[in-house]
Amino acid sequence: MGDFNLTVILDAIRRTTGGLSRVELAQIVGLSPQTISNISRRLLDQNLIVEAGKEGSGPGKPRTILRLNPAGMYALGVHLDPAVTTFVVLDLVGAVVRHSRIKTPGGNDPSAVITTIAAELAQLVTDSGVDRSRIAGLGVAAPGPIDLDNGTVVDPPLLPGWDRVELREALARATGYSVLVDKDVTSAAVAETWAGGPSGAGSFVFMYMGTGIGCGIVLNDEVIRGTSGNAGEIGHIVVDPDGPPCDCGQRGCVKSSCIPQVLVAEAEAAGILEGSRASSAAEIKQSFADLCARAYGGDERASAILDKSAVLVARAVSVVTNTLDVERVVFGGPFWTCLSQRYLELIPSLLDTNSAARLIHPIEVVGTGVGEDVGAIGAASLVLEHTLAPRAQRLLLES
Repeated sequence: MGDFNLTVILDAIRRTTGGLSRVELAQIVGLSPQTISNISRRLLDQNLIVEAGKEGSGPGKPRTILRLNPAGMYALGVHLDPAVTTFVVLDLVGAVVRHSRIKTPGGNDPSAVITTIAAELAQLVTDSGVDRSRIAGLGVAAPGPIDLDNGTVVDPPLLPGWDRVELREALARATGYSVLVDKDVTSAAVAETWAGGPSGAGSFVFMYMGTGIGCGIVLNDEVIRGTSGNAGEIGHIVVDPDGPPCDCGQRGCVKSSCIPQVLVAEAEAAGILEGSRASSAAEIKQSFADLCARAYGGDERASAILDKSAVLVARAVSVVTNTLDVERVVFGGPFWTCLSQRYLELIPSLLDTNSAARLIHPIEVVGTGVGEDVGAIGAASLVLEHTLAPRAQRLLLES
């Protein structure tokens, strides 16, 4: 119970930009002033919070403001993407201290990629100047599906040779850090709750626009992972009954109709993009950037492809938002920058039209407040969430 109360207080302080006094904490979390005082002392002793001056606008003694200590704890994050692998060092308030990005090594040998990741992390920590003893651990965001319990990557798309790779154990051995592995879409949602600001509060879905399209789910400030850690797989929601066939046997699924690889293939078939069909992750990313550039440059055929994809994605989002009754949709991921201008123009009205609760509350549509490194920041945030966020499991008392 004490550990749970500590995380509740820490979370309350984290969610306020200006910090909170002990009196305000007691009012917010409902604990006694003595309990607040005792836990605050523990957090101060652990260097997780600092006393940041005094404030007072009325009668009585000025109140001492408590804020998170950015240097009190750090976490490392890796986003393993088929095209690019991104690395970050994150401080306690979710700010990036150092980051780097490398092309994901090719071939079918996961061990070579893991060795490269470990070497890049060691250099990143050295360059950051962070005391290794203050690093709580390493988080890894990987393409799904994953085996969350075992930290295993299970046959991710565009990563040949990665079926049943025990990524968590391999990286723990290679780096010496405690390691957490989660899906990239879930990690992105975690990043939004820790570093996204207002867009990361309450109940929302994070629409992850990557090589595939998935969604992270946050309800009442809690990230929802599902039974096996694979919640948010929306690839087989049907968005176009007359669309192309999908490998699941249906027609017009998200996976077969509006992921970047499909849009690039459509543009190549129409002669909008030159060359043979892009197949590798790096080729798809470059071709997709070319398609977006042509669309924003006035090519009506390219614009039509993006606009149609926005309509189809909005249909998928509507299914999710109507099911979960959330207040916000946050878009992000590696391909989001290319799509953001057109999607933010089209999707809000499409979503409102299809919203079952539109007469009760609006659904906000925004881009991520975290930026392009949302996957890696989310991976590092996994460590902070696991270590510091209030979780029901902390209420279980050992006999």
